[in-house]
Amino acid sequence: MTTSVTTAVPWGAAVATPDAAWHALAALPASAAAVTVVLALARPAHRTRLARPLALCALLSLALTAGHPLTGVSAPARAWWSLVEAALLLPLIAAVTRWSPPRARRTAVPLACVAVAVWPAVLIGAGPLERAGVAAFWLLPALVATAFGVHQRRLARRRADAVATARRDQRLQLSRDLHDFVAHDISGIVVQAQAARFVAAHDPGQAALALERIEKAGLNALAAMDRTVAMLHDDGTPAQPLPGLDRLPALVVDFAPPGGARARLRMPPDLAAALSREAGAAVYRVVVEALTNVRRHAPAATRVDVRLTRTATTVRLRVTNDRGRTALAPPPRRGIPGGLGVPALTEHVRALGGTLYAGPHGTGGWALTADFPTAVRVPAEPPRPSP
Repeated sequence: MTTSVTTAVPWGAAVATPDAAWHALAALPASAAAVTVVLALARPAHRTRLARPLALCALLSLALTAGHPLTGVSAPARAWWSLVEAALLLPLIAAVTRWSPPRARRTAVPLACVAVAVWPAVLIGAGPLERAGVAAFWLLPALVATAFGVHQRRLARRRADAVATARRDQRLQLSRDLHDFVAHDISGIVVQAQAARFVAAHDPGQAALALERIEKAGLNALAAMDRTVAMLHDDGTPAQPLPGLDRLPALVVDFAPPGGARARLRMPPDLAAALSREAGAAVYRVVVEALTNVRRHAPAATRVDVRLTRTATTVRLRVTNDRGRTALAPPPRRGIPGGLGVPALTEHVRALGGTLYAGPHGTGGWALTADFPTAVRVPAEPPRPSP
């Protein structure tokens, strides 16, 4: 005898599987947003590629928001998943606005903002005006996240511009140091070597003196290069101060080779107190540039005068040279453009509140004049009779 047993299945159990599928579908945008946030935190190098994942999450959210009336998910459950989704989309909006290129964020960010704004509109039973008000209210956090990303992007751009400006200034400072100091010493070495060769045959003592000056000029060039390299390394050690007025006498004495141009310096003994450290260094730079130009462009000069005078408010530097004849002339430098020193020094002196100009002087000579404001008010130098 066969017995048949029929088991009754409750109706709720029969629809449990479709309900679970609808709930999983409702959680899909939030899950995708969570995975995107985790990947962005785990791989910072890929933060510039977040625009497409954000656009995909926004499209999923908009699709489920539009199809919510057709699903079997209750409004409270859908609202809970939407809140989680919005909380994850907001940092993604800020990140995409900050890191993604303009073309990529142009589509992804508006889609995500709309997805955050419209999800409550289908969950409330109200008229169009109420729904528009709710959407406008929820749009505010998305706009705040966008504004935050824009702000961070501008800050990063400003930092990059500041770094680029600092590097450009450092390169300009390097070029000025090389031009003002190293080129001066190298040109001095060339002139001294030519002088030694010229006088070695009939005056060995003068040749030995020229070799000593060559050694000194080489050491000065190495010191200038070491100072420049230390500035580029920026290892936290204090930079060596630039030469100032105290180095001018040695600079002028070392300028003239044996049998070459006669150089003379006239400077009040207490002039250093009238100038700031920056102005004193600028005076030294101007004198170096003027003497270097005499070597390069006026090799036949027989006399160079360096004179510093002061008034109650200014200190004037004037460097003049004639164009006499001499047998010593440095070889022409081909392929190397000139004209970098005086324009750069003119800008530097103007930044200190002074002026600099150069022009013809006397019969075939040249003069360079620079005026510097005094750091403190000092009594004017009494006039001296012209020699």
